[in-house]
Amino acid sequence: MWFKNLFIYRLHGAAQIDAGELSKALESQAMRPLHGNESRRMGWVPPAGRCSSQVLHELQGHRLMTAVRKERILPSSVVNEELADRSGAIEASENRKLMRREKAAIKEQVYEELLPRAFVRRQSSDVWWDTERQLIAINTGSRTRAEEVLDLLRETLGSLKVTPLSSQTLPMRAMTTWLIDPASRPADMQIGDSVVLKDKGDDGVLRGRQLDLDSDEMHQHLEVGRQASQLALSIEGQISFVLHDDLALKSLRFDDAVIDKANDADDGDDQVARIETDFFLMAQALRASIEQLIEWLDGEAEQCT
Repeated sequence: MWFKNLFIYRLHGAAQIDAGELSKALESQAMRPLHGNESRRMGWVPPAGRCSSQVLHELQGHRLMTAVRKERILPSSVVNEELADRSGAIEASENRKLMRREKAAIKEQVYEELLPRAFVRRQSSDVWWDTERQLIAINTGSRTRAEEVLDLLRETLGSLKVTPLSSQTLPMRAMTTWLIDPASRPADMQIGDSVVLKDKGDDGVLRGRQLDLDSDEMHQHLEVGRQASQLALSIEGQISFVLHDDLALKSLRFDDAVIDKANDADDGDDQVARIETDFFLMAQALRASIEQLIEWLDGEAEQCT
């Protein structure tokens, strides 16, 4: 249940929808098996998996949902090999070269025949909806995947107006300043040991792990104009993460105090209760951490909607 990555969005002008209505809407877009030549499908599944049929968990303003993407994987090499075999057989039997449009037709036929037998890849993405702060966050490592989940939620609700969360001070500018000038760092911020620096002059990227980010060598890189596009940070008692220049949070790790509190909770060996406890404590930590991060970045940017 503990999220690993987070793409965060601000919800604009959304009408309130209660848990009952939302559950029905999610069930109407429930994940279903792929049929025939269907190459991909997205839908909602119970966050607790097979031990529950509940598609929505809501705890004190925090909502948890899980989207699943199923996609048939048919490598182009397999299609091209079958195409070559069939085209070769026809050319040999008819003693002529096939035209491009003929090969295209054969390729389409091969694809349609092989697709139903292709391996199906399943990818799930958890969604946290903070109804009090009007934030929606997706647990995925890709902005593209996050946008796909939002499209599914938009289809489920009929409409959904969101924009990526943004700050008054650009994350890249703030991260670079924190590295150049340790005195500029907020008192409750802890710098980690990994960074990604981008060169202003070209597309060169310098990646470093397990480094002393206050070393002379690091300052030399910054003095020649490199800027931090990723930086490992932590908030004591809450989480550690890698902040990206688009305000995505990746490589999330929750503080031992948060994990211990979850482990100490009495869930009576109830799997659903365990998931809800973990989710609620995680969501509380994330809410506090996002508010702290936005404060570090001089507040949330005003957006035209």
